[in-house]
Amino acid sequence: MTGSGSGSGSGRLPHLGVLLLAAVLLQTVSVTVTVLYFSSALSSMRETFARSSVSCFTRGDPSASETRGDPCWQVTQQLHALIEKSMSQRYQGQISSAVRDEVSRVLPSLVADEPPPHRPKVAAHVTGSFVPPMGGGGGGRGSPSRRVQGQKISWWEGRKGLAFLQDVQLLDGELVVPRPGLYYVYAQTYFRHTHPVAEEEDKEQPENQGDRDVGKPLLQYIYQKMNSYPDPILLMKTSRTSCWSRGSQFSLHSAHQGGLFPLSTGDRLFVTVSNASAVDMDEKSSFFGAFLVS
Repeated sequence: MTGSGSGSGSGRLPHLGVLLLAAVLLQTVSVTVTVLYFSSALSSMRETFARSSVSCFTRGDPSASETRGDPCWQVTQQLHALIEKSMSQRYQGQISSAVRDEVSRVLPSLVADEPPPHRPKVAAHVTGSFVPPMGGGGGGRGSPSRRVQGQKISWWEGRKGLAFLQDVQLLDGELVVPRPGLYYVYAQTYFRHTHPVAEEEDKEQPENQGDRDVGKPLLQYIYQKMNSYPDPILLMKTSRTSCWSRGSQFSLHSAHQGGLFPLSTGDRLFVTVSNASAVDMDEKSSFFGAFLVS
């Protein structure tokens, strides 16, 4: 009885192994079939969506569909969002700048918190004036020093018209530097040289005597006065020799110069010319200025 029971148990073991192997194979086949099915289904859905998306652009009106579930509606919404984003990034700076300028013009209080446009904190532009100061003489003939060449121009205008003074003083025709730094200094003088008309063909004057006013030089100087040095220092000089037309009543010529110079607090700048009485002191023709660069 004992031998028969043990032989029957050993005979069931191969059958259990075969059943276990079959179950594993069946599960593997099921998983494989499921993966292949879902892969095929996803591929089919992508192709369908791609074809429907392309058809949205090939048919007459891509935006005709208004159903949220329609693929064309989704493609249209995505395309609109992309276009709006691109245009917003491209024109945001220009549009905001234009709107801000218009709002600041109409309602300046709304943009009061925004910083003002950049402007040099130290600057001066003085212009010619036809009204000399009281007791100023004909052009500042009293030179500040024997070393100064030319006649000083003392009647600059600092407040009216095109002239302005920003943190700079104008004293006796001189610009007073308020703080140390690198300044750009410039000046222009407009010469209107008047000469008499020749009478009776110069009355047979000798040729060299009749040409006395021909080739008269025009000079402009820009000086710097320092507290630590007794005499003014010549910063720039420009000159021009012009030939007058013997048949005209006057001739017009301008002299302009400018440059960068390191200046200290309390330094003074002024302009002299070779003939102050010949300078046309119109504000657009003769001017003088400086501004802080750094």
